[in-house]
Amino acid sequence: MALYTPAYQPTGDEIAVLTTSKGTIRVQLAGKDAPIHVGNFVELAQKGFYDNLKFHRYVPGFVIQGGCPTTRDLTPEQVINEGSRRGCGTGNPGYSIKEEFTTNPHNEHNDGTLAMARSSNPNSAGSQFYFCLGAQPMLDDGYTVFGQTVEGMDVIGKLRVGDVIESVVIENAAE
Repeated sequence: MALYTPAYQPTGDEIAVLTTSKGTIRVQLAGKDAPIHVGNFVELAQKGFYDNLKFHRYVPGFVIQGGCPTTRDLTPEQVINEGSRRGCGTGNPGYSIKEEFTTNPHNEHNDGTLAMARSSNPNSAGSQFYFCLGAQPMLDDGYTVFGQTVEGMDVIGKLRVGDVIESVVIENAAE
């Protein structure tokens, strides 16, 4: 799959506002540290890509993951009961982006960190993201961090498989 370079150039001031079925989460995006990941996330959010996707993976004390387009047309119950059979966790936006965990000077997986999921190929991230549920330093050398939660940690703690990403809006995005 070809590597995509987003046209959007982050300023470092972008804040992602994720409205979920459990509440709202605000994330300070790390545009200076992970410009490809932030640019990609902003572009996808502005296109409405994340609207009505479901969280499809929850590992207590580890991560809650969403952003897979295969969940779009499924009900929360279908994601909960049939997710793996229906391909949840295998989708992407039709491209992948270059890893930035080797160049991000602040690539630390702390409680509430927003990072990109990927397959075994380091350059396979696309749209799937996760929030860390506690510090996960073992991920620092393999997954790109591109934001840190500034409001809504309580919401992240309530999220489970099947919960809905109602929308993602980017505040302070450059025109």
